[in-house]
Amino acid sequence: MGQKKTPAQADMTRLKTKLQERSKASEKPDGDAAIRALRKHLKRAQRKQRAQVLRKAHASGKKAEAKPAAAAS
Repeated sequence: MGQKKTPAQADMTRLKTKLQERSKASEKPDGDAAIRALRKHLKRAQRKQRAQVLRKAHASGKKAEAKPAAAAS
């Protein structure tokens, strides 16, 4: 059977740490194809996360926007 999907947040933190470790270990991180692929994967995951947050905000409408403002007062 297939593996369970990890939450997007955990996946992004894993990618960030992996990218930092590989960048430190490599002498020339700009030219390394593996590091570039990791960076692209991280950016893709971040874009997906931002889009999902925007989608939820738009779907909630104006009612959800008014509640946090009322709670802050």
